[in-house]
Amino acid sequence: MSQTSEAGQEIAARFNGANAAFREGRWAVALEGFEAALVLDEQLEPAGIQAARCHANLGNWAAARDAFARVLMINPASYTAWLESGHACRRLGLFDDAEAAYRRAAGLAPNRHEAFVSLARLQEEFGNFDAADETLAKALDAARTTSMQTVAKVHRMMARYRIEQKMPERALASLEVGIRIAADAGADVNELCEWQLDRGNALMLMGEKERAYKAFGAASASTVEATLQRLAQVSYAHNLWVEAGDVLRRSAELNPASPHSLLALAKHLAECWNITEAEQLLDKVDAFGPNAESAGIRANMDIRRGDAEAAVNILIEEAKANHTGGRECSRVAMTSLYCDTYDAKGILDLHKWLFEPLAAHARDRSSLRRKPLKGRRIRLGFIAADLHYQHPVNIFMQPILRELDREKFECFVYACGGLFDDQTRLARERAEHWLEVEAWSDTQLAARIEQDQIDILVDLLGHTAHSRGAMLARRAAPYQVNYLGYPGTTGLPNMDWLISDGVVTPEGAEEFYSEKIARLPGTVFCYAPEEEYPLPTFNAEMETRQLTFGAVNNAAKFSRKTLALYARVLEAVPNSRMIIRAPSFGDKQAVALFQQRFEELGTDLSRLTFLPPVAMPDMMAAYADIDVVLDPHPYNGGTTTMQALWMGVPVITLEGHQFVSRMGASFVRAAGLEDWVAANEDAYVAVAVAKTKNRKQLLNLKKGMRKKLLARPAWDPVAHTRNFEKALLDIIDSESVIPAE
Repeated sequence: MSQTSEAGQEIAARFNGANAAFREGRWAVALEGFEAALVLDEQLEPAGIQAARCHANLGNWAAARDAFARVLMINPASYTAWLESGHACRRLGLFDDAEAAYRRAAGLAPNRHEAFVSLARLQEEFGNFDAADETLAKALDAARTTSMQTVAKVHRMMARYRIEQKMPERALASLEVGIRIAADAGADVNELCEWQLDRGNALMLMGEKERAYKAFGAASASTVEATLQRLAQVSYAHNLWVEAGDVLRRSAELNPASPHSLLALAKHLAECWNITEAEQLLDKVDAFGPNAESAGIRANMDIRRGDAEAAVNILIEEAKANHTGGRECSRVAMTSLYCDTYDAKGILDLHKWLFEPLAAHARDRSSLRRKPLKGRRIRLGFIAADLHYQHPVNIFMQPILRELDREKFECFVYACGGLFDDQTRLARERAEHWLEVEAWSDTQLAARIEQDQIDILVDLLGHTAHSRGAMLARRAAPYQVNYLGYPGTTGLPNMDWLISDGVVTPEGAEEFYSEKIARLPGTVFCYAPEEEYPLPTFNAEMETRQLTFGAVNNAAKFSRKTLALYARVLEAVPNSRMIIRAPSFGDKQAVALFQQRFEELGTDLSRLTFLPPVAMPDMMAAYADIDVVLDPHPYNGGTTTMQALWMGVPVITLEGHQFVSRMGASFVRAAGLEDWVAANEDAYVAVAVAKTKNRKQLLNLKKGMRKKLLARPAWDPVAHTRNFEKALLDIIDSESVIPAE
């Protein structure tokens, strides 16, 4: 055998082995194989393209761009390399380079549609709709040279992008045309179900719910596992939890041997607080072998059982195995706030350890050049994912977006995902600039923030599901501020400031925060609901009925310390009872678990009523059945405390030692109820006894509560917004990163 043929066989073996790994999704292994083939033959274009794709699949977009550049040195006329280099540039936020790459690809192959579609998407991203329509027409012309099925595919590609960008009207226009073409071209039932799924999604985004339900119903006829799981995800995203569960059950019935269907259903049931069945399904999934999601789902179930300690231990092990400061670390951080075992220093130390890896490759602040502030508005950016109905972030942010001084601030919202409903539309109307960035990489988003020349960036996410902690840690704006979305220190490098108040972070507490502290007067959040919630009828019957304590929160907040406090209060106030409402209490086993915990504390279960969640108007009206709310600890009620006060129900709270355990004290003090704040557990019980002795006095307090709140600054959204703006201005003045002149 000749030396040349032996070398060729070795190259082929390495290339074929790498391709096998690529097909299995083992990107790092595949990359090593393709690079080994390129060492033997640096002109092997297919290996170069596949190596670049491995980098892209690993999220290494800069390396992917460089790898495609290497391919273009081999073959400057490679359509694939130009096209996919454009994708990498777009992910890196190099929008001009992406456009140039797409145009070059389109010029090389004018009868191929992909480059035209990519260019049209980029043009729409920047609002160049006329240019995008012209480019899309070229994509459709190119597709017609192949088949009408390809024409339909182009319409679907644009529709899905437009849905992603929350442009449902434009998406629906593409879908309606595409569905007709697909049907005429002989699409089968399952393919048409995919079309109806997308159509339903667009209609939901438009608020056309009845039409959307019909489309989703048509899509549910699919027998394809992937379609059914996507339908469930879309349904869940539109708050159709029951319907999503029904679809996932059908998928599991059609695919009983598929761990994917069982896992998806288990995850959904855990999210919907059906813990018992979720655990049973997860046991079946684990029988198939290890999977990456199982531990996280089990931790979620522990949280929803009120056992944050068990959950955080599971999650810490996950974080140790993948200590990059990413999603695993954010889940540890969020869960730790519910734990009795962490004091303020422990929370800070944990957060700093979790996110220390993100300090690498941080951008130097001095490299963020901005025009002097004199004579122009401050460009204010918000990173948000939860501006939707009844989410706490939305409740507290809508008045700020409404009242923001447009003469001083130019408002940008970078929407990172979550539900999209009428409240989202309202927030979008109130923001001058709104970008849908859920699918964007951190690098791409940071580049857009730089392009928008944002002066001060307010993160409303913290360590919640859509966290952009890695981007913020590497710095995306001259001033970066944590507000509202995360109640405490983030531990993130380069998160400069935390906006709080003088109660949640009193003077001297700075040592427990990785950020500098900007304190608002009054309270950190302003509750000014735009939805009408009528006050209960306060009649004499309320004065003589059985005294009723209440707690309305997630079960995770009902820690063992909290339950012990509740048990002590019930023992100290004879003939009283308690209503406890939580999403978890739709699950009978969850109720039984909490009943057992109270029994262990010696509480008569006949004095306890456990209730599942109800619609918000009903929940607010149900405060009429509660005389006094008992705040949980260490994670106080936030929105629920404000809602209780708004409905005339006073709240007893234990003042703790960190942001999350001092929120109740902040809100209750701001309401003028200083004597309802307890310094320790004994005082908590004593307050409950003292405040419930005189029922007539209690009823009079309840009758005048809302009027009292409306007269106080913490419930004035205009004053609160002015204070919020002043805090931002003071942050800018204190650091002088951007020149005033």
